[in-house]
Amino acid sequence: MRLFRATFVTAFLATGFVGVAEAAPRKLAGTLAYRERIALPPDARAEVTLVDVARADAAATIVGQTTVSPAGQVPIRWEMTFDDNALQPRGRYALQARILSGERLLFVTTQSNPVFGGGKDKTDLMLQSTRAPDRPAPAPDPAQKWQGRWLAENIGGGGVLDRVQSYIEIGPDGSVAGSGGCNRIFGKARIDRAEMSFGAMGSTQMACPLAVMDQERKFLDALMAARAWRADEQRRKLLLLDADGKTLLVLSRM
Repeated sequence: MRLFRATFVTAFLATGFVGVAEAAPRKLAGTLAYRERIALPPDARAEVTLVDVARADAAATIVGQTTVSPAGQVPIRWEMTFDDNALQPRGRYALQARILSGERLLFVTTQSNPVFGGGKDKTDLMLQSTRAPDRPAPAPDPAQKWQGRWLAENIGGGGVLDRVQSYIEIGPDGSVAGSGGCNRIFGKARIDRAEMSFGAMGSTQMACPLAVMDQERKFLDALMAARAWRADEQRRKLLLLDADGKTLLVLSRM
């Protein structure tokens, strides 16, 4: 009887221990920093997201997310709790982060920050500025009507989402920077009189709501299909056209 009771207690404790271990949430913690000597505004918030980036042909799958609000000043300490069962054996996981003020993106990670890959988890994240928050846009050269910062107000005749800004800034040398609405984008434009085309555009790899990602994809597709441009100075618009002269994008000067 004593042997049976001891065996039962041992089995119960073992079963209980396994159940607790399976139900326990997983935690990640680290810091956010950037190199620029810029103080964050009081309403700044920091977002850190754990994503599965195993599929290159699909948007990253969000596994966990945390927000530090207000963010304070760097280094910003963050901690995330997520369901350990969400990790898949064939998954490839990384951390992404951004700092925002309202809807304005201030800083974002641009390099891979892998975790759970067998090596040391990269949880101390370095972010890059999307643009100095208080720096005015450079005055466009009147001889280069395409130069400046342009906000998409119509993509392929389908309009745009409210409160989602897809924009580009074209420098005097044809350099391109901006945002698709979720991710920071960058590249180079080839411009010659009435012709304009864009080379391969690079971008960060943040995950956003599907509607935002859909607009960003359409915006980038339109840029890649552009072959000509036309300025409407009176309305402060820049039109990007395809090879047949069809309007792909209507952009307004910011």
